[in-house]
Amino acid sequence: DPCRPGVRDAVQLCINAGVKVRMVTGDNLQTARAIALECGILESDADATEPNLIEGKVFRNLTESQRLEFAEQISVMGRSSPNDKLLLVQALRKRGHVVAVTGDGTNDAPALHEADIGLAMGIQGTEVAKESSDIIILDDNFSSVVKVVRWGRSVYANIQKFIQFQLTVNVAAITINIVAAISAGNVPLSAVQLLWVNLIMDTLGALALATEAPTDELMHRHPVGRREPLITNIMWRNLMIQAVYQVTVLLVLNFAGSRILNPKHDQSAGYAFRLKSTLIFNAFVFCQIFNVFNARKPDELNIFQGVTKNYLFMGIVGLEVVLQVIIIFFLGRFASTVHLSWELWLASLVIGIISLPLAAVGKLIPVPDQPFGDFFKKR
Repeated sequence: DPCRPGVRDAVQLCINAGVKVRMVTGDNLQTARAIALECGILESDADATEPNLIEGKVFRNLTESQRLEFAEQISVMGRSSPNDKLLLVQALRKRGHVVAVTGDGTNDAPALHEADIGLAMGIQGTEVAKESSDIIILDDNFSSVVKVVRWGRSVYANIQKFIQFQLTVNVAAITINIVAAISAGNVPLSAVQLLWVNLIMDTLGALALATEAPTDELMHRHPVGRREPLITNIMWRNLMIQAVYQVTVLLVLNFAGSRILNPKHDQSAGYAFRLKSTLIFNAFVFCQIFNVFNARKPDELNIFQGVTKNYLFMGIVGLEVVLQVIIIFFLGRFASTVHLSWELWLASLVIGIISLPLAAVGKLIPVPDQPFGDFFKKR
């Protein structure tokens, strides 16, 4: 079959994304070579040599160790059987690669099932192939595979963004309450306030980050390896910087809040404590609201790029602010809060805003390539 329009561009996008495209076909080597050159799988005639270009029978007759070595370099396999395709998939997976396989015939079912991601053709694909696959390409177009890669990376990146955001909230909240409980005998963040942050604010934060659409930048990153940690060194750096900042500021408010707020003489000690706790709670929430913006771009300085085009994200952030105003002004009995003056609202806002330049400075700090978790493993 001739190379379809747009396939060459799709192959190039995969190459730019660090995805190696391999063609396994039953056609003879000459036909396979011509199609591979036309599609861009082989760049030139110089690449059309063994082991880049190999016959299925040759690959099949190799020992297992030889197949593992050859599999890394194979770009085109001609005169291949369904079993050869399966052997190639198994070899690549044993080498630690994440493998996606496309197919439409019943004989492709074993390879589709063996692969990490099986992609069956929706139009020409058989029912057996579709049942054995994970994703069905409805238009039978290879360009749709690029969309799969793009959206897959976007979902993975959004999960990482939320994990960084969520861990920052939990580390800061737990540390603040533990330190305050041990040293002062009381906690600044009540159980209801923590539930509010975790059930309402964090849920909305997750929805906001989940609405981030795929970007072109995702297709210029290296693929995530099978054994790479979900929480990267960059994420650890970002969340620790934010957590340390939040813990420091809020503990200062907790221990020196009475002197900073300078309550009036006619105010009871109980009211003064609730006022201080409300300020801490409000500042903590605003830290999380602004930290959602930091989580959008964990490794980029311009965290606001494209944010105005994401109306749902901005709407959710606005809803968080409205809900926080409601809980302070109207749900005081439920959340153990009191009304705050405009000066204290401004102070809470400033404490939250400071997290933005702090995150930008933190991103200039280099991180090691070796995952932090490896330092704790037994050697």
